[in-house]
Amino acid sequence: MTEQMTQDEQLVRTQVADLLAQLPAKTTKPIEFLGKQFDLGLAWVHFPLGCGGLGVSPKFQKIVNEEIGKAGGPSAYARNPIGYGMCGPTVVEWGSDAQKARYLRPLFTGEEIWCQLFSEPGSGSDFAGLSAKGVRDGDEWVVNGQKVWTTLAHLSKWGLLVVRTDPDAVKHAGLTALIVDMHAPGVEVRPLRQMTGEAEFNEVYFTDAKVPFSETLGSTGDGWRVSLTTLMNERVAIGGAIPQQGSGPIREAVRLWNALSPERKDSATKDRLMQLWSRAEVARLTNIRAGQSRKMGVPGPEGSIGKMVSADLNKETYEFCIDLLGADGMLYGSYEFVRPDSAMSFDSIPKAFLRARANSIEGGTSEVMRNILGERVLGLPGDVRVDREMPWSKVPRN
Repeated sequence: MTEQMTQDEQLVRTQVADLLAQLPAKTTKPIEFLGKQFDLGLAWVHFPLGCGGLGVSPKFQKIVNEEIGKAGGPSAYARNPIGYGMCGPTVVEWGSDAQKARYLRPLFTGEEIWCQLFSEPGSGSDFAGLSAKGVRDGDEWVVNGQKVWTTLAHLSKWGLLVVRTDPDAVKHAGLTALIVDMHAPGVEVRPLRQMTGEAEFNEVYFTDAKVPFSETLGSTGDGWRVSLTTLMNERVAIGGAIPQQGSGPIREAVRLWNALSPERKDSATKDRLMQLWSRAEVARLTNIRAGQSRKMGVPGPEGSIGKMVSADLNKETYEFCIDLLGADGMLYGSYEFVRPDSAMSFDSIPKAFLRARANSIEGGTSEVMRNILGERVLGLPGDVRVDREMPWSKVPRN
């Protein structure tokens, strides 16, 4: 086993060296560089050959990211966070050979941005209760309904959409996942302005929008299982990163502490800083352990641990930063309406403080994460679910 892992690591390092030798990371156009990275199997190293991977353990992706980062190369995640972290793994798990060949490479290079269309005004935490419907009409699905809180929908070419295709089945069984063209007739994207002034999120309306049946992801009725793949990867993408020690929000807190005048560096404030730093380090080490136990990139419930912990920690750390800023923490600047070209971009501490409010909602609320951990990790009894065996069409709704 050790010998095989050594061979795999050597393969990854050889491919990375080949990439950096062929294309200067800092001066090559990002699309060209990322395209070559995909072709060499360094996009997602645990993906199969031909799908941007090498079929090796996902732990070796860290080598790729570190070496390319040190060389000043581009990041696929930064260019297409929803696509890279959530939709790509779902396509490779559930897509046909034709879908993998068509979508994965331009997704990785950022030529085609992706979004996920899950939440609805009436079904957020109860995702399986969604009501947007897809009706089969020959070789097409006809889609009607509304989705909400769709990150970067205004930039996206493709969307991963889950709709109800069998209202007479129990709610988990009547769902189907589709790949939808976000520029198709009948698809309307409207901005949702946040308290930062930006509209990173959107609501999306489908009015008799037509989706080719060939763009079904998995089979008809597989939507719940497909969505679980997406959601588990989303939680890892949001909370499962393994940053360098002392980086991220806690670095900002330490920087602000070091800039304080001596009379403001009281022991109570220092103690609060050290508690936050210790929690950040525990979260980082926990993510390392979770990453090592993850088999071939398929996340389990451990992703919910990282997601829940990082959400609360981010909020508390930026609250602390605002306290350190004193009166300056109330100064934000312009609340001018902007539709950004990236997600979760921060150019100030007050903006990061405001944006962090969403961390405990997006990707599954902290309350949902606690339910998952209680049931799937601790083995506690699940909540009473009176509608588990009831056809969706019979479930009472407002």
